[in-house]
Amino acid sequence: MPGSHPFLSGGFAPAPESSDHVLLEKQYDLFIDGKWVKASSRFETTNPATSEVLAEVGLAGKKEVNLAVKAARKAFEGPWGKMTGAERGKYLFRIARLIQERAREFAIIETMDGGKPIRESRDVDIPLVAAHFFYHAGWADKLDYAFPGKKPKPLGVVGQVIPWNFPLLMAAWKIAPALACGNTVVLKPAETTPLTALKLAELFQDAGLPPGVVNIITGAGETGQALVEHPDVNKVAFTGSTAVGKNIRRAVAGTDKKFTLELGGKAANIVFEDAAINEAVEGIVNGIFFNQGHVCCAGSRLFVQESIAPQVIRKLQKRMETLVVGDPLDKNTDIGAINSAEQLERIKVLVDAGQKEGACMWQTEGKLPRKGNWFKPTLFTECAQSHRIVQEEVFGPVLAIQTFRTPKEAIEKANNTPYGLSGGVWSDKGAKVFKMTGALRAGVVWANTFNKFDPTSPFGGYKESGIGREGGVHGLAAYLDL
Repeated sequence: MPGSHPFLSGGFAPAPESSDHVLLEKQYDLFIDGKWVKASSRFETTNPATSEVLAEVGLAGKKEVNLAVKAARKAFEGPWGKMTGAERGKYLFRIARLIQERAREFAIIETMDGGKPIRESRDVDIPLVAAHFFYHAGWADKLDYAFPGKKPKPLGVVGQVIPWNFPLLMAAWKIAPALACGNTVVLKPAETTPLTALKLAELFQDAGLPPGVVNIITGAGETGQALVEHPDVNKVAFTGSTAVGKNIRRAVAGTDKKFTLELGGKAANIVFEDAAINEAVEGIVNGIFFNQGHVCCAGSRLFVQESIAPQVIRKLQKRMETLVVGDPLDKNTDIGAINSAEQLERIKVLVDAGQKEGACMWQTEGKLPRKGNWFKPTLFTECAQSHRIVQEEVFGPVLAIQTFRTPKEAIEKANNTPYGLSGGVWSDKGAKVFKMTGALRAGVVWANTFNKFDPTSPFGGYKESGIGREGGVHGLAAYLDL
């Protein structure tokens, strides 16, 4: 009924996306050497919005990891390694087209397994997945032009470990450039969101990708560790927490393995008094709330020039009250479910810490669904630089607000964290924007917008936000011996 939703002020009737046509198996095995291989044990993956078990998934141990790496090595030394770049590109183009054809299916599974709103899966994630395969398909036979004066060669077998916040997109970010450069892959998706990676394996079979070129093994931390430490892996690519990233760097130290690490973030959005306020408020909401704060580059810190702070906070609160929290498959939903009970608990711990440390908390009104993992859109004012909610990555719909008087003060505060992944600047003055973006210690800085991505543009961070870049020509270099 119109207006029946506690978070819905616009009076829209529910518009759920049908999942009847989506075929999910009750059990999934490991995808190794082009075949499905049974694991010795299994674990469950659930829908975070309903707590419903979606499927049982194979748990790869050291034995299965070894099988996957052997299959990747065989393919690298066999048909894939001997294939021309033009031929490899044809496979990538075929994969991209198949993703477009099955976009609706992938979007629904991504939402069911991960909890993100269907609008984000449908309109952002899956189109970008196809775009990454299209883009890298075009580079497969042009690597000599990308690196003039060099003789680019593939590295060999690449071990890739990806997170739960963008399961399929992170897989595309890593698989597409690796294959374009002539490598073979062993991919381990996050244990809470393995289903779209396993469906991607089905798509690889449909595309006729030679056996062993991409192997997908599911499991938890021990599976990822076994893959990273395997002696026959030539390169490690990881996206996830800074703590795990540090462990990986220690593990590869003293070896000849190349590695790229895309780690945590605590992005700062800086709003000046000459900014377009309404547009800035919408960008802030898009940067932290539309994705539940589940983006490593989410704008979880907001710095507002002191003269406009009351106005911005008032407009932001008004806009937050219109956000729809609920069924991720409903096309009206803005904020879906938190991915796991463990992540929800971490958000609660940090929010409690914010209150205990003296920050002022404000949340939207309304009740949350009884089943599943949910958290209200939340903002904190009167924050100090030392507060945990300012310094630590929350990975939830929680925004910490501080004020500043001068550009120098804004830069000092924005750079005063261990992270340096991304940031945003809002101003009507181009010279001010360029000065600020040059001073921010962040790998990606948006101007008068936020969370815009393109496969041609490199992405990565400074400090504890990682090493290396993904996307663009910079991302190709990470998968080549130059």
